[in-house]
Amino acid sequence: MAKQKKGSDAVADLIAALNEDLAREYQAIIAYTVYSNVLTGAQWMNIAAELKLHAAEELQHAMILADQIDYLGGDPTATPKPVKLSKKAEDMLRFDLDNETVTIKNYRQRVKQAEALGHYALAELLRGIIVQEQNHQHDLATALGIDVPKVLDGGA
Repeated sequence: MAKQKKGSDAVADLIAALNEDLAREYQAIIAYTVYSNVLTGAQWMNIAAELKLHAAEELQHAMILADQIDYLGGDPTATPKPVKLSKKAEDMLRFDLDNETVTIKNYRQRVKQAEALGHYALAELLRGIIVQEQNHQHDLATALGIDVPKVLDGGA
């Protein structure tokens, strides 16, 4: 049986994980901003406008995460995850879809971590972010004409 971590170690792990999530939010802000401006062709105009809305929502997520990291005693990261680029619209949307799927999985794990430490308000904030991330995932899958990927791990 695994030994349970001390409270301060668990909080440090949560802060580190939230900083990874914050770096992924920065990545999403950049990707959505770039992709919304380079998608060309009539078939992509609606999704380009939607990506601009997604970028604004991702910025709100980043602000929430930075506030919570600070509240927990950590320093918010200033470094985004790398952004994948492509000349093909389908590739860009697929990159975003894959990132949203990973993000949802990670946030579900983060909800469990927060609750285990008694940070129920953080867990609720993360659940609200999950709702928006799932909407983004649905929008991207619809634009690609595919089923929404299932998020199998990290349920909350």
